[in-house]
Amino acid sequence: MFIGRNDLGTSMATSKTGSFYLTEDVALTAAAADGSRFQATIDLGAYVNVPTGQAIAIESVDFIYQNGNLYDGNVEAMLAANGAISVQLSDLNPGTAFTSATDHSLVSSGSMNIDVANSIATMVNDLYPDNFGPASLSEAFMVVNDTLYLVAGNDGAAIGGATVRVTARIRCRVVKLSSKDWMAIAIQSTAADN
Repeated sequence: MFIGRNDLGTSMATSKTGSFYLTEDVALTAAAADGSRFQATIDLGAYVNVPTGQAIAIESVDFIYQNGNLYDGNVEAMLAANGAISVQLSDLNPGTAFTSATDHSLVSSGSMNIDVANSIATMVNDLYPDNFGPASLSEAFMVVNDTLYLVAGNDGAAIGGATVRVTARIRCRVVKLSSKDWMAIAIQSTAADN
């Protein structure tokens, strides 16, 4: 039987908490050149515990894009010309780089394409795995690492005259995994890093 991070069977996890949110933002500095990447981290050390088999079950991830110190949605000011702002959330450290969609450490990704001249933004969140479904734990993305990594960057144009913030709002819960399932996820995670 193959054990994947979001298909561990029906008895693999039991909830220790209800759903709660973790949030973190990454700042794309004003006038950052086309192709720039920035990283922020989310510490899960208080939630993940190896000896007890405690892990985080991520149920959904939303991305919010804000411009400047007023945190507005003024899209025509986010980039200096037409382009995109992209973001990825992963549980292995990619440094300041994006990873392939085939990488098992990729939890969620999205992008906002901006048409500056017409002041139009188009949001694109990947259908999988951004929303993992209802409260069913069998559809959640299980994380046994103690850190999540948020990487965002701009492509096609430089960042505009103000810092752009990309925020990840992560709905998750603390779960207890069996020793076998916790180890399977840890092995899969470690293998993805090699």
